[in-house]
Amino acid sequence: MVIPTLEELLALRGAAHGLSLQRRRRARAALIGAHASAQRGRGLEFQEVRPYTPGDDPRNIDWRVTARRGRPHTKLYQEERERPVWLLVDLQPGSFFGSRRQLKSALIVRATALLAWIAALDGDRVGALVTGGRGPTRIVPARARLQGVLPVLEALLAVQPTAPGEPAPQSLHETLRAAAALIRPGSQILVLSDFCAPATANDGPWLPVARHNDIRLFWATDPLEAQGLPDGRFRAGLPGRLVALDGQRVRAGWRAAWQEREQHLTRLSQRLAAPVVRLDTAAPVESSLRAALLGGSSAT
Repeated sequence: MVIPTLEELLALRGAAHGLSLQRRRRARAALIGAHASAQRGRGLEFQEVRPYTPGDDPRNIDWRVTARRGRPHTKLYQEERERPVWLLVDLQPGSFFGSRRQLKSALIVRATALLAWIAALDGDRVGALVTGGRGPTRIVPARARLQGVLPVLEALLAVQPTAPGEPAPQSLHETLRAAAALIRPGSQILVLSDFCAPATANDGPWLPVARHNDIRLFWATDPLEAQGLPDGRFRAGLPGRLVALDGQRVRAGWRAAWQEREQHLTRLSQRLAAPVVRLDTAAPVESSLRAALLGGSSAT
């Protein structure tokens, strides 16, 4: 199976046109930014009038309301500004697996690149934390337009696995801890992983990241993981450590483990109020993301 190249990831810019990470966009978004900030102050969109308090900008006093009510009142505005979109990318060695048209790791790389292009074309700043399960998480600061996307693509290509390896199920949690110290409230966080951590894993690292941010989960899957092996005998494992498996005998346990992972991710999604978009190695990433972003996120 083909490992993504820089040329392929650059070409995904064309597939990003017409797609948006936002459910609704305001008419002035293209000029003043797409997202309403929680920060109140001198801005572009009127929000409310309230009694004047020391420290308010005198330029915002509403003299008509002040005269009518006999005490100073000030106008509040809600600023509209771009918000950072952070891509948390888990390319742990176990994702170097696929039984259809692409590896899960390649699917994650392509989906991340396409989401980065969508965010940049939306006018958002794009940053990323990319882990390969070995070594420190690679951090790409959030920047606008091409200055944001190109370093993300370079990080993906540098970190993606190029051969089978021992799975590192805790790699995503390590990235979440790094993200909690880096990402400011009000960001949009897109997490791309095969979510291979066991169902008993502690969800604590998720909470600081999800508490004040909009978070979405993109789950890379392969049909063989859900269906199990067909009848027959197979050799599976890592090079030099292959074991013989009987498809019929192991299928029930295989499917049970998959259902446990699926249930765990569903509970995590509900706990974090984070929708899940399921991506499959059997389908082109362009069609999968287009269907999810235009038709709404597909929850597990």
